[in-house]
Amino acid sequence: MGSISQAITGFLQVNNNPLGLLLLGLSALLEYVFPPFPGDTVTLFGAFLVTRYDWSVGWVFAVVLAGSGLGALADYGFGRWIGRRYQEGRILKSPAVRARIDQVLDAFRRHGEVYVVLNRFLPAVRAVFFVAAGMARLRAWRVLLFALISAALWNALIVGAGYAVGSNWNRIAELFRVYSIAAWGLLGAVALVLALRFWRRRRAARRKAAETPGAPD
Repeated sequence: MGSISQAITGFLQVNNNPLGLLLLGLSALLEYVFPPFPGDTVTLFGAFLVTRYDWSVGWVFAVVLAGSGLGALADYGFGRWIGRRYQEGRILKSPAVRARIDQVLDAFRRHGEVYVVLNRFLPAVRAVFFVAAGMARLRAWRVLLFALISAALWNALIVGAGYAVGSNWNRIAELFRVYSIAAWGLLGAVALVLALRFWRRRRAARRKAAETPGAPD
């Protein structure tokens, strides 16, 4: 994806016009529907354009926010479609898998808005949050509202970082790289804790079954 991000940033650098703004918004959208797409890099470059090439901070903020909202709705709609098939029993038929998915969906029904707000600060997995929100049948307007709040906070952080470090693109990119490493480390730690909890519960269940009179060997 490096060549794609270079081509896009090169195009943006010489196109401070509606076409450049459209590409910024489209990049923000594509990141949600195709996670490998380097949308964060393009958004980060938007902050650089504001500080180095005097792009309008209001327009950059607005188009990226709009792209993020549309991408979130696309993921949510896909989640609703998957959710209908799931409820009809047409996909993911394994009882063990369905039990885990039901736990996730129950958590989204209770705390979905919090998860949606947090999504923008986690790299690569944002689409999963909105698919789950759709499967849990959260209200679309609430999902969009909290998605926009999340995107607004994230975009403000990026633009603020751009102003803080000045017009040096390498410094901005390095700051984001460090953040991404830290975020991935946090995600890995959370995944490890959840995996250990799942393993311990399974082991405890097996022990209980073995100790139950009449349980099969």
